[in-house]
Amino acid sequence: MTSWTEHVMWWHLYPLGFTGAPVRPADGAGGAGDVVHRLGRVGAWLDHVVELGLNGLALGPVFASSTHGYDTVDHFRVDPRLGDEGDFERLVAAARARGLRVQLDGVFNHVGRAHPAFRALEEHGPAAPTAGMFRVDWEGWRPGEPVRAQVFEGHEQLVALDHSSPAVEDLVVRVMTHWLERGADAWRLDAAYAVDPGFWARVLPQVRRAHPGAWFTGEVIHGDAAGIVRASTVDSLTQYELWQGLWHGIADGNLFELAHALRRHDALLATFAPSTFVGNHDVTRIASALGADLVPHALAVLLTVAGVPSVYAGDEFAWTGVKEQRAGGDDAVRPEFPAHPPAEAELDAGAREVLRAHRSLIALRRRHPWLVRAHTDVVHLENRRAVLRTATGAGAVVVALNLEHSPADLPAAGAGALACGAGRLAGGRVHLGPRGWAVLEG
Repeated sequence: MTSWTEHVMWWHLYPLGFTGAPVRPADGAGGAGDVVHRLGRVGAWLDHVVELGLNGLALGPVFASSTHGYDTVDHFRVDPRLGDEGDFERLVAAARARGLRVQLDGVFNHVGRAHPAFRALEEHGPAAPTAGMFRVDWEGWRPGEPVRAQVFEGHEQLVALDHSSPAVEDLVVRVMTHWLERGADAWRLDAAYAVDPGFWARVLPQVRRAHPGAWFTGEVIHGDAAGIVRASTVDSLTQYELWQGLWHGIADGNLFELAHALRRHDALLATFAPSTFVGNHDVTRIASALGADLVPHALAVLLTVAGVPSVYAGDEFAWTGVKEQRAGGDDAVRPEFPAHPPAEAELDAGAREVLRAHRSLIALRRRHPWLVRAHTDVVHLENRRAVLRTATGAGAVVVALNLEHSPADLPAAGAGALACGAGRLAGGRVHLGPRGWAVLEG
């Protein structure tokens, strides 16, 4: 890891939804269109990001696409629904002025059918100069017929790239370098689980030669995470197993599931620091999954265990949204944001508590940057109560969780002071109220 990534904490947003851009042809998406300068709306929220205590801005897709951003048609152009390169440069400059790093979302497993490289195949067939960039069944094909190309997970509009192709390798190197030169610091590699790790092992060293400080995290949902990191040379991978352990462990009142996920999480640290989260643009919002009163419990774990954490924009206000498996099923978790952040006084009591928990726990994380690689021990474990101790030679942080509707009396694991949450220390124990939580230090 490069030094700045030992300290970064991301605020992750989905720009097309955030800015109210249309994502379906019926609403005005689906072509080059006129440039609409929406990206500046993100800039109006940057002071809020700093006030939370975060120091990174992780952007979802910002490149020209036909619909939702993951069907790219031009990796070198800002999506005209968001603005132009000048808008991007101003956003990066505003982020940099506030000490915020910028991460971009790189969709390099597939492209949209309207991408010029694929349209050339539809026009010229196997004689197209870009034919080698895709895996196509040309047997029996005749001009004018649909091109039978491999697609991503059954999505006909997402044409998979052939990652054994030198032309694809060259494209990805050029795209990454282009935007790193324009101020980006990091890349999220979308659908990295679908790409041969050897492809990244060929691409990333070329990018790092020009930008040695760049950081790369891959979207991986399952599999041998440590093996993928070693084979691919990426810096990090998304930690979906911990996210699932947090969600289900708390929602189902089964903290044994969380403890199991934490043991597996710790095993990864010898190889890399995972990218951790309790919410993102692809999953039901944490307040909908748990209820606002239990969001701080999940957040306390997220911000005290090892990894590179991110906060999904809006989760800090306990916004709700349920992902559904249907057309438009992501809309609820990718909403348009208001022009400016709501004031704390405008929030209901539950949302205020969630916002305060974010601020206090992020501040604690900033005080203890060693947490990025620290191991976590489960000191006490019941279905609905647990005590976790995360420590290195630099210090220790203890998290006490109570999911019960009755008070709890739990071991303080040697901690001597309350840092966050609500608890009372006495006689080496921490006393929590119903559904209470606390983070202890020392």
